[in-house]
Amino acid sequence: LYSMRFCPFAQRTRLVLNAKGIKHDIININLKNKPDWFLEKNPLGLVPTLETESGQVIYESPITCDYLDEVYPQKKLLPSDPFERAQQKMLLEHFSKVTPYFYKIPVSRAKGEDVSALEAELKEKLSQLSETLVKKKSKFFG
Repeated sequence: LYSMRFCPFAQRTRLVLNAKGIKHDIININLKNKPDWFLEKNPLGLVPTLETESGQVIYESPITCDYLDEVYPQKKLLPSDPFERAQQKMLLEHFSKVTPYFYKIPVSRAKGEDVSALEAELKEKLSQLSETLVKKKSKFFG
């Protein structure tokens, strides 16, 4: 897995690899100075980039996660019921829109910008997410 230590999208793929117990190596890429050999594997220079043992390359975190869940079917991460699976994917899509705030706020603050509106938006989105998770009554919420 070609990754970047603090990239939340790469962390998503790392979580899937670990949850499924898939042996893997991680190579962290400096995204500000991408090596030529990495750009040969993925001309877009995106992480996560997953390279299979046979040299096939897959990137974009939702795609790498779906690929891993299909290729390693033990410990399925998504429900088999199509509606329940769609519900889980909608939740993931919703939470993916929250992630950028964790970077926008510190960057804006470092530039001396007022971040109160961003913080209010983040708080509202996290509150909505929390309410949704509590209603699901999973082993982590409710």
